[in-house]
Amino acid sequence: MNICRSQEEFSVKLLMAAASDGVLVGMAKLRDHPAFVELWNRHSHVAFKVAYRITGSRDDAEDAIQDAWMKAYVHLNTFDGRAKFSTWLTRIAINSSLMILRRKRARPETSMDITDGDTWQHWEIADQTKNVEELYARHERGEHLRRAICRLQPTLRTVVEIHQSNDRSVKEVAELAGISVAATKSRLLRARKLLRKSLCPEEYMTL
Repeated sequence: MNICRSQEEFSVKLLMAAASDGVLVGMAKLRDHPAFVELWNRHSHVAFKVAYRITGSRDDAEDAIQDAWMKAYVHLNTFDGRAKFSTWLTRIAINSSLMILRRKRARPETSMDITDGDTWQHWEIADQTKNVEELYARHERGEHLRRAICRLQPTLRTVVEIHQSNDRSVKEVAELAGISVAATKSRLLRARKLLRKSLCPEEYMTL
């Protein structure tokens, strides 16, 4: 009995390995878990590399990939096949990586609390010997920039955030976003024009 079961499992694995991504996606949408696992095994290593390039940290990349696994599994029915599954999965990993970077910027590890009315904010202490007013002003500029970027439409915000993460080149941004270099340049230009309108010169220069 065990031998028969092992043979069946081996046959299933062979069929999964030979199936196309399209076939596996169709099976996974019917809640065939092994089909989804096969898709994940095929493409998660590329998604991890992208997450690591964006976050610059193996731990953060692993967190992003875990988040991407859950989102891909839960939202698989939204995949319409217009893009490759690998592209769709990588985009999810990019979004998960950017979310981790946003959370880290919002809550730096080394920080002090500043009360502003009824709200509390955190700002990073770069050098405790510096003038407090200078640090506060720099924090305010950073906050204004962060809020302005968050107000951009998603396609523009994504390229700006990838570009800012570890000071990416335009070519790297294009590869990570899955778009052409020309489209990346166009989106960055549009984003900068919009940000210039909403930021003062000092804040804009931090881009």
